[in-house]
Amino acid sequence: MSSKLKAKISAVGHYLPDYVLTNKELESMVETNDEWIQTRTGITERRILKDPDKASAFMAAEASREILAMRGIGPEEVDAIIVATVTPDYLFPATACLTQTMIGATNAFAFDLSAACSGFLFALSTGSAMIESGQCKKVLVLGSDKMSSIVDFTDRTTCILFGDGAAGVLLEPSDDENGIIDQILHSSAEGAEALMQAGGGSRNPSSHETVDKKMHYIRQEGRSVFKKATEGMADVSVEIMKKNNLTADDISWLVPHQANLRIIDATARRMEISKDKVMINIGKYGNTTAATIPLCLYDWKDRLNKGDNLVLAAFGGGYTWGATYVKWAI
Repeated sequence: MSSKLKAKISAVGHYLPDYVLTNKELESMVETNDEWIQTRTGITERRILKDPDKASAFMAAEASREILAMRGIGPEEVDAIIVATVTPDYLFPATACLTQTMIGATNAFAFDLSAACSGFLFALSTGSAMIESGQCKKVLVLGSDKMSSIVDFTDRTTCILFGDGAAGVLLEPSDDENGIIDQILHSSAEGAEALMQAGGGSRNPSSHETVDKKMHYIRQEGRSVFKKATEGMADVSVEIMKKNNLTADDISWLVPHQANLRIIDATARRMEISKDKVMINIGKYGNTTAATIPLCLYDWKDRLNKGDNLVLAAFGGGYTWGATYVKWAI
């Protein structure tokens, strides 16, 4: 038996804004309708953070407080905080640093990680390595995105998809066989222009021109992204099953990124997993980017049993994609 130290998920938490943006309300904002949205995406409503003084750090801090309360520890016990986000409060300081100060994690170091919709899996891998190396004992790994801040609500191809929210987990050393067992992560910028925010970085600094051209909003070529995402998420999910000699019967739950119900269904079919073993909450929240997978873990926490085999899978801008094999430890 391997004596390698493993990281385990010891607590989960979340935050969702109060405001619910329904498909019906979107009908009054842009040329679309409820049936069209539900048929193509599976989304019926999403949450929007309306307060202009609050952003991703606020949501990450609220999720962190719930995580710490579930674990029954104080913020001073946290060694590190990783926030996966593509909607940071600022380019710098890091959203994670703001989160750290908001919750009073005075002994932690903190940083952001940007991998779009795959961000939580990339952050989970990073946090796990920090536990496995012995560098840290308690790491908060969070996904937090205020997607409404970069969505053009006159663009019906994107405004129907995204919502705001945050969720995350606490990682600690495992004292048994449960924990983060394996991960496979991929990235490639080939074709990445089909899903991007072109303005605001050093390539296209903010200017009248970038604002006028709406370059600070997310832009997506739906058809090409759908094809890439379907292939990427399904392929990597099957890849991690084969690598770890897992059959569909061995897997308790597929925890997929909530981008589109058809992509989720295609991934489950490739894995030969029945739909009753797939976590799906896209209907209530839409695509909250880095927060979707931990939001699923939070929503299903009372149905998870110690030792359950989970496959977490995601695909996002970059392009980035990956899968993580977790044995549930709570």
